[in-house]
Amino acid sequence: MGVHLIGGGWDEAAAPLVYGPFLAEAGAEGTVGCLLVHEGDGPEQFTRYATALRRVAPGVRPVPLLVPEGGVFDPGELAGLDGLLVGGGLTPAYQAALAPVREAVARIVAERALPYAGFSAGAVVAARRALVGGRLDRGVPVCPDDAAEDLEEIEVRDGLGLVPYTVDVHTSAWGTLGRPAAAVARGDAECAVALDENTLLTVAPDGRAVVAGTGRARLVRRADEPGAVVVRALRAGDRLAL
Repeated sequence: MGVHLIGGGWDEAAAPLVYGPFLAEAGAEGTVGCLLVHEGDGPEQFTRYATALRRVAPGVRPVPLLVPEGGVFDPGELAGLDGLLVGGGLTPAYQAALAPVREAVARIVAERALPYAGFSAGAVVAARRALVGGRLDRGVPVCPDDAAEDLEEIEVRDGLGLVPYTVDVHTSAWGTLGRPAAAVARGDAECAVALDENTLLTVAPDGRAVVAGTGRARLVRRADEPGAVVVRALRAGDRLAL
C-alpha cells in the first residue's frame, strides 16, 4: 500500500484528487482512523476531516484518534483500521506525539500494509527526517514568520520513516520553499519534497512516486557546488523515483 502525502488545503473540488488514491486503498467502506493532535478542539477537527473523506467515499467509516497536545499516541488504536490519516496542526506537536512510538507505528503500517495519508503536519512527520518548522537558517530568514510553527531556527527531527525524503507543505501559499532548500543545502536533509496545498504525492513501496492535485510538488536536491541546491518543479501526472 502507498503513502499519500497531502500538502494541506481544503478545496472541495480537489478532494477526489488528493484523497481518492488513499481511499481506494483503504476501501470505499473501510474504517479510517483520523489521528489528530489538538488543543481541545479535537471533535471539531475530526468532523472536518470526516466530512472531506465522506465527500469522496460516502460509505467510508472515519473514526477519531484524538491526542491532546503534550500527549503520546497509543499504537494499539491502529487495531482494526483499514487506513490511517494523520491530520494537520502544529507540526512539532505531532512529532512529539509520535516520536516515542514511531518505530511501533511504522512497523504496524508496514506489517499490515496499512494505507497512510498525511495531511500537512501528517505529511511532514511521515519522513525519516521531519522538517517540523522554523523560519531562520542560522539567523537568516528563509520563510515568513507565520509559517514558523512556533520555532525560530529550522529544526529537523526524527519522523516515522515511511518515506525517504524530508517533506514541507503549504509551499506556495505560505512561501516555505526556502526552508527545505536550507535544510538540504546545509546537510540536515538528504533531499526534500515541498508540496503545494491541494496537491498529493503518492509514494509506492518501491519508492516510486506520482503527483496529483491542482498544485506543484518541488523536489529539492543538493547541487554539485557546496551549499547549493537544485529544485525541480513537478505537476499532476509527473513521476519521480529515489
